[in-house]
Amino acid sequence: MPETPEQFYARAAGALRTPPVETWEVWPFQGPAEPRDLLPPLDREPALVGEGGVDCGRCEATDEEYLWTDERWRVRALGPTGLPMVALLEPRDHYATVADLPDRLAGELGHRLGHVERAIRSLGEIGNVHICRYGDGSEHLHWWFMARPARFEQLRMNIVAIWDDVLPPVPDEIWRADVEALRRALAE
Repeated sequence: MPETPEQFYARAAGALRTPPVETWEVWPFQGPAEPRDLLPPLDREPALVGEGGVDCGRCEATDEEYLWTDERWRVRALGPTGLPMVALLEPRDHYATVADLPDRLAGELGHRLGHVERAIRSLGEIGNVHICRYGDGSEHLHWWFMARPARFEQLRMNIVAIWDDVLPPVPDEIWRADVEALRRALAE
């Protein structure tokens, strides 16, 4: 009988490996890293913030908290952050997963992702915009846009999210100017 995923991960907890991160040009720390122990699985998945649309901060937020809105989508900026821009795209209504989106919104999604990425790139000196979908904190569906500054090869790839936490926040006046520029670009 093949082992279950739970059995595999229980076995894997005793065989964790350390990737050679100290050799990666993009790794933001000196020296090797050591993985933490893998904890046993929980009895059930933990509740997410705003689960089922109840006490969902995103559903309760007003349009004034966003840079750009239309009848179905909203964009907000986070920060100041260590990266030039970190923004979120959210559907106005509460959906937990991409599979929950009605066909109309699912059909618009690619257009919206491109719209936000182009607007962030228009800020200038942006080497790449990483678009990510995480959903283990807040249930309200959202996509992250993380702008990597141009010409900083060390900040490339998926490690950019860690660099965002390592780098000091950009000065408030620069961040505010970029937020206003992004607001204008999104409105075009």
